[in-house]
Amino acid sequence: MTTERIIPDKHSHEVRFFQVPGKIDPFISTISLYYLCAMLIKPTLIKAAEAAGKVLQQYYGSHFQISNKEGINNLVTEADHAAEKLIMEIIREEYPDHYILSEESGDMPSASKYKWIIDPLDGTVNFAHGLPICCVSIGVEYDGEMLMGAVYNPFFNEFYFAQKGYGATLNDRRLGVSGETEVSKACLVTGFPYTYLDQPNGPLEVFSRLIRKGVPVRRLGSAAMDLCWVAAGRFDGFFEHKLNAWDSAAGLLIVEEAGGRVSDFSGKRYSPYQPQIAATNGKIHDELLKWIDGSIT
Repeated sequence: MTTERIIPDKHSHEVRFFQVPGKIDPFISTISLYYLCAMLIKPTLIKAAEAAGKVLQQYYGSHFQISNKEGINNLVTEADHAAEKLIMEIIREEYPDHYILSEESGDMPSASKYKWIIDPLDGTVNFAHGLPICCVSIGVEYDGEMLMGAVYNPFFNEFYFAQKGYGATLNDRRLGVSGETEVSKACLVTGFPYTYLDQPNGPLEVFSRLIRKGVPVRRLGSAAMDLCWVAAGRFDGFFEHKLNAWDSAAGLLIVEEAGGRVSDFSGKRYSPYQPQIAATNGKIHDELLKWIDGSIT
């Protein structure tokens, strides 16, 4: 009798199946597959995030070049480009065939099932103005599912990490979401796009609806940090109308692995490739969606 055992291949960086004669092996499962994939990737992910964080520290508070993308205040700095360059060099050194999607360099597709989703500096406007609410955000997909995420704020010395099925941590300490059960008693955080969205239940309308009822809503300028602070229980919920994949890829997994819930505004499973996101402790999620769609006013 033979069975298959999952063995990570250090040379191809993929997972192969080898025949093991003589006994039935209970080792094979979806979680073990995710685990083995992650064990190959995790050191590179951590190395890339920490190295990029050092780049941000080197530029922070100094004179550096700032330019605009679309919109007056959608900024990009020398630090964004330098951090991104280093992240991609570290990834390419170990995994030259992996798919990469990065904010500044765009889409670099390949046939690999692994996809790195990178924001080298989330919160660029904050960074450019000397506000330390900003971070490096890197998510890793495997075959369309988020496998791991790392968010590093070097100014607060906070390194958030999650692995699918294995929980979320802050500086190696287990994270857990808050226990708040009512939106009226919650502390929320949101963000606004650089171009005004004139639509029903748009960002300003939802924001106004909540603050008129006395619900505290913060706007910090870094979606990745917002998500991590939901995971840490500092905020009870987060919502935003227009994000990109690099803004949310790492943070969404960190929230889920901390026990929270992440969805689109209709309550369906969230994908980082869609713009609308609601992320909460899970306990206020359905109620928050009603505030967003106008069912509660």
